[in-house]
Amino acid sequence: MSKADTIRSLGTLVRLRGTEVERLQADLAKQEAVRARYASSVATLVALAEGSGPSGAQTTGQAGARPLSPALALNCGDYKQAVFALADTHRTDLHLHEANMAVSQRKLEQAWTRRELLGKVLERHEDAFAREQERGQRKREDDVATQSWLAGRAG
Repeated sequence: MSKADTIRSLGTLVRLRGTEVERLQADLAKQEAVRARYASSVATLVALAEGSGPSGAQTTGQAGARPLSPALALNCGDYKQAVFALADTHRTDLHLHEANMAVSQRKLEQAWTRRELLGKVLERHEDAFAREQERGQRKREDDVATQSWLAGRAG
């Protein structure tokens, strides 16, 4: 395999690794959007539960209001329990999702490192090839100069 073929192959590999990095970055961005939705959902659920007020002492909000009936208080308590349970479920899902994101982040870092290392190998090969080409060009120029000098002495 010639140096030019090696450089072309390495260039292709670097582009493929770059595509992999871009894909992983896009995937991580999607995961971040899901994480933000989970966090927002948890905050909303907690606000809903806390906003419903204390179950047993809630009033109708009018002047001279009276405490809720026991059935209504029980209903409010059940509602708050259900909302807090749902918030806990979302928190658990959020933590699991964040763990998956950490794994994805590590994969992205590894892919980025592989791409960078391959890029450095490609750069070294390109530099070596350029030096080789330059040496060959200088040798040809020196040969032409030598032949011209010899032709001038012979003539």
